[in-house]
Amino acid sequence: MSFIAALRILRTLGRGTVKGLPEAAADRDPIDLFDEWFQVACDSGLYLPEAVTLATATPGGKPSARMVLLKGFDETGFTFYTNYGSRKASELAANPRAALVAYWGVLLRQVRIEGSIKRCTHEESAAYFATRSRGSKIGAWASRQSATLKDRESLLSKVTEITARFDGTDVPLPDFWGGFTLVPESIEFWQCRANRLHDRLVFTRNGDAWTTRLLFP
Repeated sequence: MSFIAALRILRTLGRGTVKGLPEAAADRDPIDLFDEWFQVACDSGLYLPEAVTLATATPGGKPSARMVLLKGFDETGFTFYTNYGSRKASELAANPRAALVAYWGVLLRQVRIEGSIKRCTHEESAAYFATRSRGSKIGAWASRQSATLKDRESLLSKVTEITARFDGTDVPLPDFWGGFTLVPESIEFWQCRANRLHDRLVFTRNGDAWTTRLLFP
């Protein structure tokens, strides 16, 4: 961690613990409020503030969770990318509902997002894939994500093969790779407060509008 990043963390440590969520937060658009919190997290010195937990489940209700990188969000939802052959993608295809949790420990803040899942269009996935580094593009082609791997040498051999295949050309979007967008139905903002008397504000989608309610901590 750099010295500047450490100073940012010290400056933001515990922000909001005393004041908590302002009452006016209930009148905000939840996507705008998330954007505000996300920008504060980005400015705080945290490493990968875009890292969020993604929870999925099989049709039978068996859950699983893992960290993913949030690559975009707006009024339509929260977007992340993956191999469509991965465990998470298989579970989302069979049970297109999921939850995301963003936790920014230095700020003592958490956001829980629940909703339905839709697959990104090829054009949307291609636009994001084009922004990735060449090494990450090659890695996407080389990895059969979640499949059994004999040994690391097998993976590195595949990387060498893919590198040679696209030598001198741009690495295209694989047809087995792309994005998902979680369309939110509820968004809960959690702000740590003293004595565990935390603030919890939930936005619930009601058609094109949002309703709000407070929860006991």
